[in-house]
Amino acid sequence: MAEGLFITRKDLVKFTSVNGNVDSDKFLQYIKIAQDIHIKNYLGTDLFNKIQDDIEASTLTGDYLTLVTDYVKPMLVHWAMVEYLPFAAYSIANKGVFKHSSENASNVEKDEIDFLIEKERNIAQYYTDRFVDYMSFNASGTFPEYYTNSNDDVYPDKNANFEGWVL
Repeated sequence: MAEGLFITRKDLVKFTSVNGNVDSDKFLQYIKIAQDIHIKNYLGTDLFNKIQDDIEASTLTGDYLTLVTDYVKPMLVHWAMVEYLPFAAYSIANKGVFKHSSENASNVEKDEIDFLIEKERNIAQYYTDRFVDYMSFNASGTFPEYYTNSNDDVYPDKNANFEGWVL
């Protein structure tokens, strides 16, 4: 069964530095990963499922459409880039793992990729902060699914601050 994505290829190309010539097969899985890891974490299972069901049925309207358009999409676009960038230069094929190169371009160093990932993470964090603030003022009356998670559901994370890893 196919699962509805909250953003399209067009959204990713329009709102990031991804070139329009990049094959969708190279990054769609990272949209799904970001949606499952980051977006579900902030929406919670019930609201996530409600939005996904509405997207799949083409019935997303009203406050839910506003939530997705103004808050969820900007978050997901940049979380998807955080997930995609470490793998952008690589392909896995029958004969192994390959790193792309071009005659008229040079490959970037790992620290440059890490810089880009951190920039995307900062942008994603900004939009996530906006979402959390919006939900703190609007969820109770407008989005009842935000509070109806139970048992093994993912409960919405109401803290958007990523502090990094501490060992």
